[in-house]
Amino acid sequence: MENFKLLISNSQDPCFNLAIEEFLLKNKTEYYVFIWQNAPSVIVGTNQNTISEVNLTLAQEKGVKIVRRITGGGAVYHDLGNINFSIIAPFNADENRFATFTLPVIEYLSELGIKASLSGRNDIVVNGKKISGNAEIVYKNRVLHHGTLLFDTDLSALSVFLTPSKLKLESKGVKSVRSRVINIKEFTDISIKDFISGLISKFELTCERFEISSIDKQEILKLVNDKYCDYNWNIGSSPKGTARVTGRFNFGTMTFCCNLIDGRIADAEIYGDFFSKKDVKEFTARLNGVIMIRKELIKAFSDISEYIDGADWQSILYQMF
Repeated sequence: MENFKLLISNSQDPCFNLAIEEFLLKNKTEYYVFIWQNAPSVIVGTNQNTISEVNLTLAQEKGVKIVRRITGGGAVYHDLGNINFSIIAPFNADENRFATFTLPVIEYLSELGIKASLSGRNDIVVNGKKISGNAEIVYKNRVLHHGTLLFDTDLSALSVFLTPSKLKLESKGVKSVRSRVINIKEFTDISIKDFISGLISKFELTCERFEISSIDKQEILKLVNDKYCDYNWNIGSSPKGTARVTGRFNFGTMTFCCNLIDGRIADAEIYGDFFSKKDVKEFTARLNGVIMIRKELIKAFSDISEYIDGADWQSILYQMF
């Protein structure tokens, strides 16, 4: 990767790091390698329905950020045990880009005595288990390729946060494909700090280090605020879906169903064998337009006991969302 510039992020904010990628891709002419890490977060593919891929209420309760990226593919979990690498390069339609862009990483792993290979279209595997998922997007005559490197990631969090809530959703969004994963640390004794240093050194053989200018940083921060921290981008832009869930409570059986349009509840209905204190249709009419984030759901369901005898919002949200 001759004449590429190498950037190492000093931020662990997924919104900021994803904004850096997009800014460099769309606003610069040079080519880049970008190494970055995120605090615990779920990164959703551009064509996915966030609500059907992620346990939203649990992630929001635990402070795990949910951010949509501009590349395709499935949802992934990031934490500080994971390293991300991005490559912004000239677009060549005849090139096997996934093979080209993962080659330096596979070579580096080989230097550590780890026999890794590209599997299928976009995974790096060791002993048949996935250590890296990769995705890309083409913009004009440039391509952004990025991948994960599971070094010491909390693998239990994948099944916790990447499991959607009990709200069953039918959607046209792209579904994630779950693979058997393993951490790189299972194959080496070096620390994650030394692993990252070695990876940087690998790219420094052909790339020149650089830093983002203060002027560019302001543009990146604007992109963070306008897009990557915005509900409409991260959740609201999800493809339309139809949701339905049934819960059994001490007050009876309750079924909730609705359409989800732009990440908001529409055409909400609640029915079951519970006893009503007030007309439930008055309650469901107020749910229409509510966005699917924890604090808004708590607010919306806070007075459910006034409509359904014996109901409480805590058990309903826990069981159904």
